[in-house]
Amino acid sequence: MKKLIWLPIASILSACSPLGLVNGVSHVYPTEIRKDIAYGDHDRQKLDIYLPDVDAAESTTTPVVVFFYGGSWNSGSRSDYGFVGRRLAHEGFIVAVADYRLYPEVAYPEFLHDSAGAVRKVSEIIQSGELADYRPSTRVTLVGHSAGAYNAAMLALDPLWLSQQSLVREDTLNGWVGIAGPYDLYPIKIEEVKPVFFHPDYPDDSNPIDFVESSVVPSLLLVPEDDDLVDPERNTFALAEKLRGANKRVAVNQLAGTSHTTIIGTMSPILFFKEGSVQPVVDFVRDLSD
Repeated sequence: MKKLIWLPIASILSACSPLGLVNGVSHVYPTEIRKDIAYGDHDRQKLDIYLPDVDAAESTTTPVVVFFYGGSWNSGSRSDYGFVGRRLAHEGFIVAVADYRLYPEVAYPEFLHDSAGAVRKVSEIIQSGELADYRPSTRVTLVGHSAGAYNAAMLALDPLWLSQQSLVREDTLNGWVGIAGPYDLYPIKIEEVKPVFFHPDYPDDSNPIDFVESSVVPSLLLVPEDDDLVDPERNTFALAEKLRGANKRVAVNQLAGTSHTTIIGTMSPILFFKEGSVQPVVDFVRDLSD
């Protein structure tokens, strides 16, 4: 395992935003980062890959994770979520953190095309042998928070998006993790999200919960104890119930003391006092890779 590097308090406190602080503290998990890998022509069609300590790998293969952040499909940057890449790389995973195009430049379904394109690029990198020293798994696990959990769910549950990238779900994915995700969107009540999905004329086939029967890979659904943005009963627990009813493999874990925002923030050591999202994700991904 890597040794933790303790940063001077002054350098940590120099971060002026909550995400800046979370990312600053996350540097206690040093990792090699391969930045600005393009999966398309647009400036937001890029991803960064965080690599584990190859010498510390304990298994014959290294799990690969593709992470999609949240932000109501109108905000967010992969640079804001380096703490996720660093933490999961510290746990021994290869982690891609991907940007995707946002509203108002685009609306549904363009961010799903982008998310699938990011998965395609990661798969191509694995197939190329570029990461051979890290012994990457041939299949990846999708992980998403909030709007990013919706993206991950749609790619995992509906075969359309990966097939448009010439990928077969069963050959490309081994599972997915949704963290505080919206899986039953309609009717949309959050004003800033309404135009993303053309409220009230919602697109057909755009609701994850409607694709339960076509699910082919296991899922882990993490839900905060207190979520005032995405209703857990309507989304996480309802999706889990439908998946179980269809005899699909799903696990649900509600994390005590967390909110919609802090549930992902617990991947940084700054929120060590809350029940963390790291261990459930790590255990799930490792189980898929065994």
